[in-house]
Amino acid sequence: MSKTRVLIVDDSAIVRKLLAECLSGEKDMEVVGAAPDPFVARDKILALKPDVLTLDIEMPRMDGLTFLKKLMHYQPMPVVVISSLGQAGCQASLEALRLGAVEVLAKPGGPYSVGELRVDLAAKVRAAAAARVRRGAPPTAPAPPEPPPKSATAAPRFTAPAGVCGVVAIGASTGGTEAIESVLRQLPADGLGIVITQHIPPMFSQAFANRLNAICPMDVKEARDGDSVARGLALIAPGNFHMLLRKSPGGGFRVTVQDGPRVCYQRPSVDVMFCSVAEAAGANAMGVLLTGMGADGAKGLLTMKQSGARTIAQDEASCVVFGMPKEAIRLGAADQVTALNRIPAAISGFMSRMGR
Repeated sequence: MSKTRVLIVDDSAIVRKLLAECLSGEKDMEVVGAAPDPFVARDKILALKPDVLTLDIEMPRMDGLTFLKKLMHYQPMPVVVISSLGQAGCQASLEALRLGAVEVLAKPGGPYSVGELRVDLAAKVRAAAAARVRRGAPPTAPAPPEPPPKSATAAPRFTAPAGVCGVVAIGASTGGTEAIESVLRQLPADGLGIVITQHIPPMFSQAFANRLNAICPMDVKEARDGDSVARGLALIAPGNFHMLLRKSPGGGFRVTVQDGPRVCYQRPSVDVMFCSVAEAAGANAMGVLLTGMGADGAKGLLTMKQSGARTIAQDEASCVVFGMPKEAIRLGAADQVTALNRIPAAISGFMSRMGR
């Protein structure tokens, strides 16, 4: 079996050593080199031909985003971004995903231990190695236009959850941040409430929710324990916590956000969310499983289908990694297998039938 060849790019010698040690015990991986900045990395990419790159964002001589933009146009390859947990680091990491990076991981420190890094880094490198990488725009190309921002004075649309008769549940992993954005940007502002589990580290989920809230018709927020599911609102599971759907005593639904063991090596887990949606909403729900590595969400989507929910899996051609949807299809969990660009219409149709 050929090993996945990894090149580590980070200006910190300590971090380079730590990342190399984390991967050294993996039988299917080989660290072929390390570089302190993008200029050295460029030469080593040409000489060593790595399969996957780990990339720091904040580096001297050239920042990681500038390097990534050049790399994805001239030499597209799977990139795992290793970033700090600060607000600037989270925002930069989301921009890196937009530019073509396939995974993001927090640097160790504070709440994120070296032990967790050892587990997560190997998993993300494997996911990156399996990813379908697309060539990026020329480095000089302007960024795509953003939609007009929401009015800062507009009242939230999710103040009256009573009467919510249905819910849409979306799960994703590798490639999911861009896929979720693509879906939410095309859904109506007053549509049924949505619950979303995306495999993403702590802190990054808050930045992800804030970004979606700024550019999508619906309101989007990181979920808090007890939040109501309401029309015009999408709730994002916080990194490192499971999110479950529950019936509200007065009607409608709410979410619980809780700790717990990893499921399918993940926390938050799509399976945990989907199974709770099946129990709480049954046939009044739609489950959508998007791109991602592994099998998380496949059994949960089957449980939703068996409860009477409508279920969709993203097709292979439009996935960054055809792992989670593939497993769901194999189990017979998907009523419909379709391209990413057709999923918003399917969700909108379900919302219309449920009275939106």
